[in-house]
Amino acid sequence: MTKPIVAIPADIRSFDGATWHAVQHQYLRAALNAAGVMAFMIPAFEEGYDTDAILDRVDGLLVSGSASNVHPSLYGAEVNDKHGPFDPARDATSLPLIRRAIDRAVPLLAICRGIQELNVALGGSLASEIQEQPGISDHRRPEGVDRDGMYAIRQTVHVKEGSCIAGILGPGEIRVNSLHRQAIARTAPRLQVEAIAEDGTVEAVSVIDAKAFAVGVQWHPEYWAETDKSSNQLFAAFGDAVRSYAAAKLPMIPAQAIA
Repeated sequence: MTKPIVAIPADIRSFDGATWHAVQHQYLRAALNAAGVMAFMIPAFEEGYDTDAILDRVDGLLVSGSASNVHPSLYGAEVNDKHGPFDPARDATSLPLIRRAIDRAVPLLAICRGIQELNVALGGSLASEIQEQPGISDHRRPEGVDRDGMYAIRQTVHVKEGSCIAGILGPGEIRVNSLHRQAIARTAPRLQVEAIAEDGTVEAVSVIDAKAFAVGVQWHPEYWAETDKSSNQLFAAFGDAVRSYAAAKLPMIPAQAIA
């Protein structure tokens, strides 16, 4: 059996005066080496996509983190440039894919920006610059360190007993690498909070009525997916769900073709 395939919506980036569709290497590598699946990048366009045509051809959806934030207009908030940068093409690509993947029971793993997109796609809202709110810790990346230092596992989150993620990682405290300045404010009605930070910030959710794996995490399991136990377990569980979905899609071979 060939490796199943997951779709990853791209970001729009500009380099040397040209527009690029891009996905960070760590997500693609984690999909291949920790989940055991192939990843196809989905270019970001603001219109013209047939979402079902994309999902017809893949076995899962991995929604990655990004330097950009979901546009405030999509969750009814006032637009403020300091809450950027924004990527409308990424929003227009990933939000419909998220909603349709859930409807079609396509396995879904949403990371960092992805958990925020998941929440907005299902009717929730976001809070920006959370480090400015009373009682909220500074979840932003540390300054003056290399990328390994930036993504070092340093925060504690509490996984709720009986949750979907507790079935993968176990309940109680785990250590993660959560880097963000935006977070879930109003949780979408279809989402269950799975894990919280010490200051109460939502760090993981699952889709309550999902018929397949549908989980979002605010932290970055992709960065240490091959060496950190919890990160690896999360990607492995996603990979197992993707393989199960792909196996169920396999066409039946007529008996006369075997004879």
